[in-house]
Amino acid sequence: MGVMKTKGVIEQAISDLCRSDVHFPKTLVMADLGCSSGPNTLLVGSMVIDAVAKTSLEMGHLAPEVQINLNDLPTNDFNTIFFALQELQENTTTEEIIDDRHPPTCYFTGVPGSFFSRLFPANTLHFVHSSYSLQWLSQLPELEEINKGHIYLSSTTPESVSKAYYQQFQKDFMGFLMCRAEEMMGGGRMVLTLAGRTTDDARGEESYYLWRPLAMALQEMVFEGLVDEAKLDSFNLPQYTASPTEIMNLVECEGSFTLDHLEIFDVNWEAWKIKNYDKDLSQSKKPEGHVIGHGVAKAIRAGIESLVSNHFGEAIVDDVFTRYEKFLAERMSTEKKEALVWERSWSRKAKTAPRIWVARGRLCPAGGALWGKAQPNRDSMKVPF
Repeated sequence: MGVMKTKGVIEQAISDLCRSDVHFPKTLVMADLGCSSGPNTLLVGSMVIDAVAKTSLEMGHLAPEVQINLNDLPTNDFNTIFFALQELQENTTTEEIIDDRHPPTCYFTGVPGSFFSRLFPANTLHFVHSSYSLQWLSQLPELEEINKGHIYLSSTTPESVSKAYYQQFQKDFMGFLMCRAEEMMGGGRMVLTLAGRTTDDARGEESYYLWRPLAMALQEMVFEGLVDEAKLDSFNLPQYTASPTEIMNLVECEGSFTLDHLEIFDVNWEAWKIKNYDKDLSQSKKPEGHVIGHGVAKAIRAGIESLVSNHFGEAIVDDVFTRYEKFLAERMSTEKKEALVWERSWSRKAKTAPRIWVARGRLCPAGGALWGKAQPNRDSMKVPF
């Protein structure tokens, strides 16, 4: 959903990158940070490949080779990604490969590791992309007070807790920018999409909208004696939905990038019903709010189930998300069905500053940076598109 909303920004970034380089690159190197291993993992890479082919044709150049580095934590299922690439290569016919645009030859590499640290040699990346990963923190902040009854920042959250969350995000985001500043070439481009908020108050309902029904599910289980209250009070999600002002201030403070584009958009939750669940027969006869709540709950569970099970134990996981779905469905039936996202694009400074595009707002964590099963396959794969 959100990735498709950023397609135009990604294409523009690649076009500007190719046209701004005095020497048209023989090899264009990109990194997709927090790639996960789901059905959308290869989508951004295909967008970049198409944009490179189109721009090369318009400029009268042969398309450069493209090196696509797919990054996530070592626990990510990299093997699934490379099996998918192998199947794509085997199923692609010669007629599909050779067309008027002469698409570039592409090399794919798995790069396990945290994007809050260095991942690549200095001055090697032309383009960096990350979608719905940077709102997740490298660790929970150290809290001086208890965020009682809540799992994220809420209107009754102590100010010290909100401040600690921002300080952790500030540390992580600045570290991310400094690492990318070392790795990217001057004039490179970076497109980031992350969940965020439009208000200055980090404790507003805008930030807690998606998580309140989950907190309500846990509170209900505390009332029924199924969850210990102290366990709930000590459970906090490691994420921070920043405001545009906070992001712009951090970019300016770090100093290596120029912010080219900032766009805020909503993701309509009905897309979960239309795209993913319209063939789910168990949901076909239920009210719209229940169908959407079902889809959203499944998506959120995929992202945070390990956090819930590690803290509360595996025995209650099914019950928690069943209740979460119930509270979501009630909310979906009466309130707007959108989640805020924003997108930004930046460029890196130097001889020619690298540019950044940032998009913010997202329904759920899709970066995959918090979970995964298989060990990474580090082999590089050459795939002609």
